[in-house]
Formats: sequence, C-alpha cells, structure tokens
Amino acid sequence: MRALISLLVIIYFVGVGVALAPTIKANWSTGTASELVERVAAELPRALAWPATVYRNIAEKPAAPEKPNAPAKPSAPE
Repeated sequence: MRALISLLVIIYFVGVGVALAPTIKANWSTGTASELVERVAAELPRALAWPATVYRNIAEKPAAPEKPNAPAKPSAPE
C-alpha cells in the first residue's frame, strides 16, 4: 500500500513539474529571479490542479462522431 501511495505522489509531482515547465522555460533567462518566482507562483494553482484539468479534458471530449450514411447506390438502368 505504501508503494502505491508513493507512486501516486510521485506521479502527481511529476505532473506539477510538467505543468510548470513552459512557464519556467519561458522565464528562466529573460528576467530576474524574483520575476521567475513571481510567475511560477502565479501558475502554481493551475499546476497543482492538473488532475482536475486532465479529467475535464477527457470528460468533455465528445464521443466518436457518427459515420455518415453511405450514399444510395444507383439502381440499374431500366
């Protein structure tokens, strides 16, 4: 059970890192350290909520589109 909990915690923190990666990459060398921390802190709530975001994206996707009906075959010439 401990291993399962540990695995879930590790997956969660990796997801937080993945969610913060674009912000860190964009601001790593463009400003001061305080600006980087400020922008990361602004993105942190969204990054911490990544499981909910993933769930909503999966749940809101429509089902596979229905295939259109095939056109009627022309009848034999009379």
